[in-house]
Amino acid sequence: MKTYLRLLSFAQPIAKFAIPYLVCIVLGVVFNTLNLALLAPLLSTLFSNQGAVALPRPTDGWLDPTGMLNYYAQEANLTFGPLGALQIVCAVIVVSVLLSNIFKYLSQRIMENLRIHTLLNLRKKVFDSVMNLHVGYFSNQRKGDIISKIASDVQVVQFSVTSTLQVVFKEPLQLIAYVFMLFATSARLTFFAILVIPVSAFLISKIVKRLKEQATLAQHYFGLMISYLDEALTGIKIIKAFNATDDIKEKFHKENIRYSDLGRKMAKRQQLGSPVSEFLGVTMVAIIVLYGGSLILNNPSGTELTVAKFVAYIGIFSQVMRPAKALTDSFSTIHAGIAAGERVLELIDEKPEIEDAPNAIEMKDFKESIRLENVSFSYPSRPVLKSINVTIPKGKTVALVGPSGGGKSTLMDLLPRFIDTQEGQVLIDGVDVRQIKQESLWSMFGLVNQESMLFNDTIFHNIAFGSPNATIEQVEAAARIANAHEFIMETEEGYYSNIGDRGMKLSGGQKQRICIARAVLKNPPIMLLDEATSALDTESEKLVQEALNNLMKNRTSLVIAHRLSTIQNADTILVLEEGKIIEQGNHAELIAREGLYKRLIDMQTFSEA
Repeated sequence: MKTYLRLLSFAQPIAKFAIPYLVCIVLGVVFNTLNLALLAPLLSTLFSNQGAVALPRPTDGWLDPTGMLNYYAQEANLTFGPLGALQIVCAVIVVSVLLSNIFKYLSQRIMENLRIHTLLNLRKKVFDSVMNLHVGYFSNQRKGDIISKIASDVQVVQFSVTSTLQVVFKEPLQLIAYVFMLFATSARLTFFAILVIPVSAFLISKIVKRLKEQATLAQHYFGLMISYLDEALTGIKIIKAFNATDDIKEKFHKENIRYSDLGRKMAKRQQLGSPVSEFLGVTMVAIIVLYGGSLILNNPSGTELTVAKFVAYIGIFSQVMRPAKALTDSFSTIHAGIAAGERVLELIDEKPEIEDAPNAIEMKDFKESIRLENVSFSYPSRPVLKSINVTIPKGKTVALVGPSGGGKSTLMDLLPRFIDTQEGQVLIDGVDVRQIKQESLWSMFGLVNQESMLFNDTIFHNIAFGSPNATIEQVEAAARIANAHEFIMETEEGYYSNIGDRGMKLSGGQKQRICIARAVLKNPPIMLLDEATSALDTESEKLVQEALNNLMKNRTSLVIAHRLSTIQNADTILVLEEGKIIEQGNHAELIAREGLYKRLIDMQTFSEA
């Protein structure tokens, strides 16, 4: 129940929808019930053998609706004759049906608006929560599972919550109205008939008992399928190059079968509720006909239950099972919705490990230096950095080199606070980065990765990413600095050419130069370059390296690189091995020492030769 109420909070302001919906539902229920209640006076008018005899007005008034309707039908018979009375009754039925359907339509429109409103709020909240999480969270999560929660689970939640809300508002009112009419028509018969409801509820609860557990498992399987799909689409070239198409198909197919089998079991339970309740309803109607018929046959002159009232009673009772069935069916729907809701709320409740300090400050510009003082960092499986002490003066370029796994990328991630130090401090102009507002901190950094991250959009919007007010002139100037303008103008629509998913329409060097242009346009005081030329051919590397040199002019830069062309002009080179700085100096100094740096350069020179 707690989960359901939390999910319902996303429908706020719910009164805006609930009040008009309740008004429409009440009026719809009144006219819908009246349609069936009019059966008795209609039959009395058609088949009365007593002639136009005045009936006494019921002493209970509208607490006896059947008696009141019969009274007015007989009054019409006396005033307008049998045919006139029949015409009036038929006209009232038509108007009642029309009004019933008008209010039903209006209530459905209001509920649809509520559903869309809830979906909008819930999806916005879950996506905002995901985007606010720290970068490290995504290293331990399946991307497909997150996508499944945002897309599929949210969809399940909004349908189950709103449909259940609809049932909770409407069906009990309709059920109460029908039961009231049944008691007003024949209390004795109704007490006998009402026994079916607890029996039906008990049987349905047994059927849907395991649905929530199965629904949770189904959403998990669906997340796995999305993960496999994402991996397959992302790595399609590798899959085909390694002739692994059949293996990937089989992997996806096994998960698909598992998900489908579970879906089949869930459907069996969900769909069993409807025929069981329908069978119980028909069985009960048959028993009522038998019992009520015996009352009439054994006491044909009795006044409590006439033939016309009995037929109207059967008509109303046959409809009682519809709202009762809707209520029982909603139990299976809400189980699936709550299971999906728990997964969505789990994502919403996930708190970022890295947050602004209560007294965090804005940093407007970078003036002096970046310092790492006794910085250590460990992942759960192994230590990565050990007591690192580094100073990067403003305007200088510092290169990080060393074997893979030495901690270079981790050290770089500490500066913009993508991860936090476990020991020591990272200081910018003497201020601990943990005391700087994150958005303010990020605004000082430009980032160019080894993997060019581009979006399925135009070249203009990829370069202007994060700079929404950039003009075409500014974008073009950034592209020229990044050596990208010429190839951009050779595309079909220039700066407004779409580059496809992840920039698939561009070569590796072109994608990298677009990323550099994006960093140039941002114009940050500090640049972080992570293996920016490692995946390029010689010609592309030359163009990209020239673009990088343009980018790093008059900027403080931290560069991770293996290639000599990238690092030989650095002011300081830090050699990292097993989380420690083992050598430090410029290119010439480190070559002269004949340590690890010289061995790495010699190996690279030998490989290139």
